Amino acid sequence: MLNLPPIGFRRRDVLVGPERLAMLGDAVFAIAITLLALEITVPEGLPESEVAHAVRESVPAIGAYLLSFAVIGALWLAQHALFRLIATVDRWLLYLYFALLAVVAALPYPTRLISEYGGTTTATVVYAAAITLTITLLCAMHLRLLAAPALAASLATPAQLREAVRGAALLILVFATSIPVAFFSPDLAKYWWLLAIPTRLLFRAPPATAQAPAAESLPREEESPS
Repeated sequence: MLNLPPIGFRRRDVLVGPERLAMLGDAVFAIAITLLALEITVPEGLPESEVAHAVRESVPAIGAYLLSFAVIGALWLAQHALFRLIATVDRWLLYLYFALLAVVAALPYPTRLISEYGGTTTATVVYAAAITLTITLLCAMHLRLLAAPALAASLATPAQLREAVRGAALLILVFATSIPVAFFSPDLAKYWWLLAIPTRLLFRAPPATAQAPAAESLPREEESPS
């Protein structure tokens, strides 16, 4: 049986399946994480007396690596949760996702800035802006599914999509508001990012939500024979 696009969509609007697009995203996320690790280095040919100092000097790079690893890991989980809600990819979803992958692939650059110049306003602002942009693009993809319900999978309800948008909007608010804070104190702006943890926990969707309608229908099916 042929897999036809939803009614109302032209054939040229359906460019690639969500499964293949998610596979491309997995590769980009994996490469970005690998590039983060490559930024952790120490000078070669050091005498033994200077090795300990070199390791201490690399602590900011390790901290920036762990921070960006956590961010990229959370973004990877978020994109897979999103793709479970997508049945068909149109041009707008494709453009938004390519823009998201472009920012993710470039995250090693603001990570290096924050590791080498973490005490400066510029490095902090660039990092916060990059994270704000990635979350904004994910939010825009959810909004696209709300605007074009024919693109969404059968398990994706409007309430579920709106909840995801609200959670993303709060995360955007956390990182976007840290930018003006960075002009006052770059260190305070970094602590400001910790607000993302309770925000993410607060808006974590329950995993059984999509199966709730089916579970509620079972008692009615059992009562019908009697």
